[in-house]
Amino acid sequence: MKFDKNCLRLYAVTDRSWLRGQTLEQQVEAALQGGATCVQLREKQLDREQFIRLGQNMSDLCRRYGVPLIINDDLEVALACGADGVHVGQDDLPVAEVRRRVGDRMIVGVSAHNPEEARRAYEGGADYLGAGAVFGSTTKTNVTPLSHETLRAICDAVPIPVVAIGGISRTNLPQLAGTGVAGVAVVSGIFAAADITAACRELRALSDAMTQSH
Repeated sequence: MKFDKNCLRLYAVTDRSWLRGQTLEQQVEAALQGGATCVQLREKQLDREQFIRLGQNMSDLCRRYGVPLIINDDLEVALACGADGVHVGQDDLPVAEVRRRVGDRMIVGVSAHNPEEARRAYEGGADYLGAGAVFGSTTKTNVTPLSHETLRAICDAVPIPVVAIGGISRTNLPQLAGTGVAGVAVVSGIFAAADITAACRELRALSDAMTQSH
């Protein structure tokens, strides 16, 4: 799977809070049909066997659309299900250890909240960074909002692409213009939408316009 900054244009992060009788696979396919360029499978409740099985299904689905699948936090699941990459936080497995384990066959993303964390992640072998929460968060209660100045400093600190995350919606996304981000990672703005495909189409158009204005 070829990875570049365009894969981060609209990065869909799953959350099964809004299934409304659908399967997660159906919702992710709706997001892909709307123009999502990357999918992160984030599961806190499933046991490992279920997580791997879901990951295998998602991996097949994303491959059909030519979009990378990233597993959140769990390197073992990422390896077992054939995902394209793994994303780790500051409290998870160190990025250098992840890179040592996967070599160059996997995309490695790291959460960074300041330029120092960004530089360390880059030096450890990260391919991209996730930075937030840029507008607070509707899905996490323990996050600190990240100022646009800090977001710009993170983008300036490293040569790898940065995706913004945290409370991003169609109304506030354009405010990220000029920060240097390669795209946006969205949770509720996609998966809480009544029409996921339409929501993604609109977010993708806004993200394309925002990144082209840098």
